[in-house]
Amino acid sequence: MYAEERQAAIVGLARTEGRVEVAQLALTLDVTPETVRRDLTALQRSGLLRRVHGGAILADAGALETDLAVRESVMVEEKARIARAALTWLPEQGAIALDGGSTTHRLAEILPRDRALTVVTNNLAIALRLADRRDLTVHVIGGRLRGPTLTTVDEVALEYLSRVHLDVVFLGTNGFSIVRGMTTPDSAEAAVKRAFVASARRRILLTDHTKFGLDHFAHVAGLSELDAIVTDSAFPDAAVTEVEAAGPMVVRA
Repeated sequence: MYAEERQAAIVGLARTEGRVEVAQLALTLDVTPETVRRDLTALQRSGLLRRVHGGAILADAGALETDLAVRESVMVEEKARIARAALTWLPEQGAIALDGGSTTHRLAEILPRDRALTVVTNNLAIALRLADRRDLTVHVIGGRLRGPTLTTVDEVALEYLSRVHLDVVFLGTNGFSIVRGMTTPDSAEAAVKRAFVASARRRILLTDHTKFGLDHFAHVAGLSELDAIVTDSAFPDAAVTEVEAAGPMVVRA
């Protein structure tokens, strides 16, 4: 296969999957990782891809925001494992918050029934999932509803979060990196996530490994503001070292 053919195949996979990774491309294309890295560099220079940790994404992927229904169907097993591992931080009693996201939704589905918990969320899908849980006290934050994420944002949401104290917040993210920390495409969504971080005693980020190295428009929080990041087993060893040096512990499920 000529370089041009390989690179066309790589771009095609990136458009289908949203992200390509060096190790998998090397196996798929039957070439060395060094060859893949050269191809990714060439595609970045052409403006077609953007290099991220361990691979690449489409050059304009940072501007995209996938609907919740789409994200629910991606990395399903990994997100289920992450949610189960996150139960470690669940208190016996007190107030927790579930930020919007497909992985936090998985956590909502498996909240145990033997604890006296108040659950605060700005996500309608999570609120509906917990609506019949008589063992929980569920608070739904008001505000403007954002269709892509089914979360509430703006002044009402921020005012509510300024007046509560949470034991633990479980956060979702569109991307996170060593330099930029947690980021998301929408500034209103970022503001609510920052308010969650400010109101909680402990902050736990739930994210699969594909989000690492992605920087989006709006800053949420630095990695030093997080207590732990729960991710999947494909999160690289080198990335664990980098992240833990920045502050939070990393748990791979």
